[in-house]
Amino acid sequence: MTPDTSWVLKRSSTRWEDLVARYAWVDADDPDSLTCSVVAGKAEDDVVRAFGGDPEGSRLMTFDETVREQAAHLYEDYALLQLLTVGRHVVAIEWGYYGSIPEIARRASADGGEFFSVHWNVNARYQVMHARNGHVDGMFDPSEMEDAAWMDPEPELPTWAAGVAFHMETLCAESFALMERTMGVAVDRDWMDRAFRTVRLTPPSELFGQSESAWLP
Repeated sequence: MTPDTSWVLKRSSTRWEDLVARYAWVDADDPDSLTCSVVAGKAEDDVVRAFGGDPEGSRLMTFDETVREQAAHLYEDYALLQLLTVGRHVVAIEWGYYGSIPEIARRASADGGEFFSVHWNVNARYQVMHARNGHVDGMFDPSEMEDAAWMDPEPELPTWAAGVAFHMETLCAESFALMERTMGVAVDRDWMDRAFRTVRLTPPSELFGQSESAWLP
């Protein structure tokens, strides 16, 4: 697949307000479940393996097609992951949660890589997470940050999220803006309508066994 380089930006090259405005579509569309991950320093096949997929078993699907297929297997461990290469980064999109699992972040960023994911689900759970070189160096729920000043103890943001204020009405846009500011890749709304390489993922019970450490930062 030919890399799409049209949306590559230098880190912090765009004003924060402009970044948030760019992602207004995320809060407007508001899919009931979404995880978007950006990985640096890895090829697509490496990312597929880190997420628990088989690089040889891919096909082309749109996001809506993955949603419909997974919904048809609603009570099974059935998950699909879409991938595209953007410059020197790999973007992974899913109607699911694998990219929100710390062990996935560790595996995808191992050996000099970098990983960032934005996640929310139908149960109003939100999360952003960053990992570098196999270690998670920050993971938090941005929906809790609007009232952080009144919490005891007041939660601390990781250094890569310094200076960001989160607001419920623009929470998803701010999360995507933070991912772009950190990783230097803009997520295009049109990607949600285009067909990309898609793989089925191994169930977490097979990936991690009974270990609970996979879910801990």
